[in-house]
Amino acid sequence: MLAIIRIILAIIVFALAIYSLITGDYSVSPYTMLCLGALLFVTGISITREKYRVLGILLIIVSLFAFYVSIQDFLLS
Repeated sequence: MLAIIRIILAIIVFALAIYSLITGDYSVSPYTMLCLGALLFVTGISITREKYRVLGILLIIVSLFAFYVSIQDFLLS
């Protein structure tokens, strides 16, 4: 289940990033960061369940930072 969610979020992040680079429209940047935070969070949970606990916790912390950045970007724009 987490693998499917991770693949879907990766495709969304990739599509939003490519759209921003091709068009030069960076108004979708908060959405990209929000989806990237969700992708990192799901990956962190998935890795924490395996034997790489420290890496999973680090990914969860980085995802919280990505959520913080996206919320700041939503509030400032």
